[in-house]
Amino acid sequence: MDLNLRDKVFIVTGGAKGIGRAIVLALAREGGIPIIVGRNEDDNISVRREVEILGGEALTIQAELSNPDECVRAVEEALARYGRIDGLVNNAGHNDGVGLANGDYQGFLASLHKNLIHYYLLAHHALDALKRSKGTILNISSKTAETGQGGTSAYAASNGGRNALTREWAVELLPFGIRVNAIVVAEASTPQYDSWIQTLENPEDTLQKIKNRIPLGNRMTTAEEIADTAVFVLSDKSSHTTGQLLYVDGGYVHLDRALIKE
Repeated sequence: MDLNLRDKVFIVTGGAKGIGRAIVLALAREGGIPIIVGRNEDDNISVRREVEILGGEALTIQAELSNPDECVRAVEEALARYGRIDGLVNNAGHNDGVGLANGDYQGFLASLHKNLIHYYLLAHHALDALKRSKGTILNISSKTAETGQGGTSAYAASNGGRNALTREWAVELLPFGIRVNAIVVAEASTPQYDSWIQTLENPEDTLQKIKNRIPLGNRMTTAEEIADTAVFVLSDKSSHTTGQLLYVDGGYVHLDRALIKE
């Protein structure tokens, strides 16, 4: 299926690793032009080279998005290079374990900057360009907003905010034809997740128990599966879809717990 993404320009935050990288590569395969925004330029360049191997084009922007000024600069650099933005994929973030008992004001606020505030800022600064292109916004979110996890108050709050902003922006931007959706991720295989699992006691046993709780196939969701949904939602093949929270999670959040394998 041709998704009509050729030569369209998409900002992808956290685009150098995990889900962001998979979205960048999926966009490139469809002929889109991804703008890879991330804090580590070596990682950004590595993914840009992967795009070039596919025969595509990409721009890298090194930015620390917890700094509001860097959010402004990222949008300005994208527009300076291409003069347009057809889509924004808000993806960057980190489950940093700022909990209720072990957190404090500074840690909670810093986590909101790392996980939520830049979602707003990038959309705010890209808005005029998105209005011109009648573009789309896709927010990557987490099941922690609905299920809780324990010990991660700031990240859960950020994801609740991501979901709420998805619905709020979908309403506010209706007059401009800008669609806004979110993909909610549960247990997905990414480098960040792999690093986290290794911090636990008996990581292999723990990982198998997690897989057993995922109804469809008793396996982790892949970054590529999330990316395939993302590019469809970003495309005009999804032209009447807005304000939706799409769960690419193998049924983890909503299906009956009786399906869990012991």
